[in-house]
Amino acid sequence: MMTLKPFRVAVGRLYHESNRLNPQPAAEEQFEIERGELVLNASGSTLAGIVMELQGEAMILPTLSVAAPPSGLIDDDFYQRVAQEFLDEIERLKPDAVVLDLHGAGATTRLADLEGDLLFRLRALVGPAVPVGIGLDLHAHLTDAMLRNTDVCIACKENPHSDVVECGAKAARLVLQTLRGSLFPVTTSARVPMILPGAGETASGPLGEIHAKARAFQKAFPEVLDVSIYNVFRYADDHHIGQVVTVMTNGPEPISAKIAKDLAGDFWRYRERFEDELLSIDEAFLRVRNEARERPYVMADMGDRILAGAPGDSVILLSAVLDEFADLKGALTMTDPASARAAIAAGVGSVVTMKVGGQITPGFRPREVTGKVLHVSDGSFTLAGPFHGGEESSLGETAVLLIDDRLYLILTSKPAFSHDPAVFTSQRIDIGSLDFVVVKSGYHFTMNFAGIATPLLVSTPGVGYYRKGAFTYEKSRFWPEHAVDQPEINVAIYGGVRMVTDEECKAA
Repeated sequence: MMTLKPFRVAVGRLYHESNRLNPQPAAEEQFEIERGELVLNASGSTLAGIVMELQGEAMILPTLSVAAPPSGLIDDDFYQRVAQEFLDEIERLKPDAVVLDLHGAGATTRLADLEGDLLFRLRALVGPAVPVGIGLDLHAHLTDAMLRNTDVCIACKENPHSDVVECGAKAARLVLQTLRGSLFPVTTSARVPMILPGAGETASGPLGEIHAKARAFQKAFPEVLDVSIYNVFRYADDHHIGQVVTVMTNGPEPISAKIAKDLAGDFWRYRERFEDELLSIDEAFLRVRNEARERPYVMADMGDRILAGAPGDSVILLSAVLDEFADLKGALTMTDPASARAAIAAGVGSVVTMKVGGQITPGFRPREVTGKVLHVSDGSFTLAGPFHGGEESSLGETAVLLIDDRLYLILTSKPAFSHDPAVFTSQRIDIGSLDFVVVKSGYHFTMNFAGIATPLLVSTPGVGYYRKGAFTYEKSRFWPEHAVDQPEINVAIYGGVRMVTDEECKAA
């Protein structure tokens, strides 16, 4: 009796959300890079789900894992080296299929669509017979190049991203079905030229309603295998920026176009409802002061969100609590490599006076502080999760200053994944003993700090929060930044590496 050989499936990750408004390019030292078997140790990520699903079902061929917190545009020379190394591995391995964890909003100092470039080159290498699947972040800038050069293209469904592992597992499962011949994936997409100014959580508000409707469609129509909803990264500047809905079916199905257009139309119909409810800086600190029973609080510095690609060097909340709220105890992070090195050089126990922060983001200014160096480290830590839980991360060389015997300032050499409590606990800071901590995140922190601190979203300046008219867009036109008439919503239909025609779909 002949034994069938297992499918050989290559896996990897290139994960970065690239904010062009951050003037500091993302260089190689900001990335966690793993090769070979270490790639398979992924945890709390789309890659982890991919690996988990393939175990026992295929021979897993690890390639590269390259990931970093969101920041500026990736240095193009670094990207080209990484991309070529990945493609060389694929050529050497000659896999039956490829499944990747990609963000979908990656860009370099030269390329606006990193993922589209990588997938175009991958498809040219492996040809049309090798299934390619990707699991994306729902904030991807989904492009034609991504859809044309993949067979399976889906996104996580929740913000905060509590389902990234499930997304990876589903992408891998659909690729296995494609390999086995039981699935001919066809993806229908519809696009609306708008961004979401706010209200980006998927469990409530207008976005929650759209996702609930998508789930209802999937329940009503078993032929629909996946509905992914992409809320485009608001700081990208590329052609065809917009909200995108994709519907995957097994072969062309007429219902997919109806579903995609209906859900995409909801974005336009609900557009005025996409607003955040943010607290002013004073309102936030007054609540920390006056509602002590809810302490500790975790305050989101919305304008300086590293998880939106901002540098993380704002001093505005630090200045407010120093100048106006002398009774509060807290902890904050700040990206400031020079100050971190200076504090490390001074040594633990030293009292230092230095100007911190405000040296990367355009328009920001440093703040002079005096504090005692409490702790120094190389900044290595493990994310607590659940978002990216178990993943290794790094703050770079790090120093902790204690200012006025009440404020812990964590000076980092790299942008911090500060949505996670381990950023603080790894630096020997007891969150429970404080009135507040400040994170550079707008959504994911609520999941990772659940049961630890009460969340507050604070309106602050910076390149990590969209405000109409605040930024320059050269390539893209979208509501509300531009005057956009009610759009005609068209669909595009993709079947692997060839686009399916409308006639084929109608004939199905």
